[in-house]
Amino acid sequence: MTEEFLQFIWKHKLFRDQNLYSTCGDKIEVVNVGKQNLDAGPDFFDARIKINEVLWAGNVEVHIKTSLWYQHNHQKDPAYENVVLHVVYEDDAEVLLVNRRLPCLMLKFDQELLSNYNRLMLSTRWIPCFDEIRLVEKFFVRNWLDRMILERLERKSADVKKMLLLNKNSWEETFYQIVARYFGMKVNSDPFQQLAQVLPLKILARQKNSLLQIEALLFGQAGMLNDSVEDNYYIELQREYLFLASKYELKPLPSHRWKWLRLRPGNFPTIRIAQLAALIHKSSSLFSKVRDCLNYKDIQQLFEIQVSDYWKRHYQFGVESKLISKKLGKTIINSILINSVVPILFCYGDRNGDELMKEKALSLLEEIPEEKNSIIDKWKECGVMVNSSWYSQALLQLKVNYCDKFRCLQCEFGNRIIRLKNYEPHTK
Repeated sequence: MTEEFLQFIWKHKLFRDQNLYSTCGDKIEVVNVGKQNLDAGPDFFDARIKINEVLWAGNVEVHIKTSLWYQHNHQKDPAYENVVLHVVYEDDAEVLLVNRRLPCLMLKFDQELLSNYNRLMLSTRWIPCFDEIRLVEKFFVRNWLDRMILERLERKSADVKKMLLLNKNSWEETFYQIVARYFGMKVNSDPFQQLAQVLPLKILARQKNSLLQIEALLFGQAGMLNDSVEDNYYIELQREYLFLASKYELKPLPSHRWKWLRLRPGNFPTIRIAQLAALIHKSSSLFSKVRDCLNYKDIQQLFEIQVSDYWKRHYQFGVESKLISKKLGKTIINSILINSVVPILFCYGDRNGDELMKEKALSLLEEIPEEKNSIIDKWKECGVMVNSSWYSQALLQLKVNYCDKFRCLQCEFGNRIIRLKNYEPHTK
């Protein structure tokens, strides 16, 4: 039994509400349970409680035991003076306010609700409702995932707004930094974002017509041009970088920030930087172009780039390898669209009151195929349909922010499962 569970019972009026009496014998009618307060202060605001035919308007406090009122020192807090009803599971004390005795109601409810809740809280499965989620109707699944995708985009939008502020409200600069981050994937996301921060887009734009100079700036600022390598291309990059670094007063990142261990050669930082250079060389005002695109395929084509000839035969400087094109693959393009394009379009729509742009961001997620990872595989194992990145992003949000934290009482799935009648759990 937890206080949070009792608040859930009260909030959804799952208690037996016929012939209610206080612990002192007063007749009680719950007209309105009030609005739950998730901050400091009483648990529910603006409740309407009729006590012996007198309608009281005020707050409600919920505890497992009455005596917790004193343990929590509510008697010393003026915020609790307007409490009109104390809701408890067990009455073990009398609560006196300044000028009255606080009415107390012991909640009575179907114990199956508590049994279902305890089963979720004690679950050792991948998610608490691993075996029960199939019993939730599809309408409620879709409705809750709608909520999850909005939560995820609102959180990411908040991160974009912080970056936008640092970049003096430049959407192009902010987009460049976000895109750069996801070129690094998980392993090198931080150094890629740092690279974009120490090499402003306006400097790259001045060298836009020369792919070699863009590569020189990116590799140089990444701290990768400080060695002695017997390679004509490397020497040429060094020469270009020394001139440009002096011209723009640039300071490179330490080379040790880049991670190489256990990466496939195609994911080496050198290849990803070469691909980013090709994208910058190909596209000016990239955010504006993305914003004006009509659908997924149009945006996808903007990111279909090819590395320079040198990198078709190399993974590292000075080490020749078999000729491979090393185009930016569909998987990483989709990752960039999901994690960069969608959040910034949603943020742009939110910032400018453009609901159509926000809808465009959501529609884009429904067009992009679902992500392939162990978490999504597990959701499918649970019986949840996943057929686009809209679903996979919503389910990632649900797993990390609800399931992993056992927030079943705040989850629509958990709510429905707790209310199941005569459910026989699987035994394994």
